[in-house]
Amino acid sequence: MRQVVLYKDEDNYWIVECPSLKGCVSQGNTKEEALANIKEAITGYIAALEEDNLPIPEENLATPNLVW
Repeated sequence: MRQVVLYKDEDNYWIVECPSLKGCVSQGNTKEEALANIKEAITGYIAALEEDNLPIPEENLATPNLVW
């Protein structure tokens, strides 16, 4: 399981990022779509690392800092 950050951008799209996988970002018209898309992106990201015999970054489930 990977921690993700979900937020709405200025164009009303939902953006979702996986901080432990640098550059792993997706979006969707709804929260549900964005979350489904990031699951697919995470799976593809990890598969690409494995294919290239690169290490898979460990998840850091520390409590994120809150930003207002």
